[in-house]
Amino acid sequence: MPLWKIYHPVAAFSAEQKKGLSEAITALYSRLPKFYVGVVFQEVAADSFYVGGEPADNFVRIWVDHIARTLPTAEARTWWIGQCDAALAPYIGDRGFSWEFHIDETSYELWSIEGHRPPLPNTEDEQRWFTENKPSPVGPREPA
Repeated sequence: MPLWKIYHPVAAFSAEQKKGLSEAITALYSRLPKFYVGVVFQEVAADSFYVGGEPADNFVRIWVDHIARTLPTAEARTWWIGQCDAALAPYIGDRGFSWEFHIDETSYELWSIEGHRPPLPNTEDEQRWFTENKPSPVGPREPA
C-alpha cells in the first residue's frame, strides 16, 4: 500500500482536481493493484498551518507511507522522487503552491488488508489481486 496524506489550504483543490491528482498518484503505481493506493486530502485552516513559525496559507505538505514496495537503492529513490515531482507539479507547483513531500517505508510484515496478509511481490496471488482489484485469501507464504 501506498497511502498519500495531502495537507493543504482550505479550498485548494476542487473535487475534479482531487480526482485528477488521485488518478495521477495511482498511475505512479501501475505495477500494483489499484486498490492498494489511498489518497487522503486534509484541509488545514489558515490559522492552523505554520512553516518556520509563520502562517502558511499557500503550502501543501504530503506524507507518503510505503509498504507494498521499498526503494532499495539511491538510484531507485532518485528516480522515484522525480516521478512523484512530475505527477504532482500540474496540481500543486504549477498552480503556485509551495510544497514538499516525504516517504516513510514500513515493514511489509506489518501489513494486513481486510484480514488478509497481502501476497508477496511478483507472485501468482499478487497477480490475482491485481486482476481482480480486491483482496482475497492467499496461498502459503514463504518464511521471511
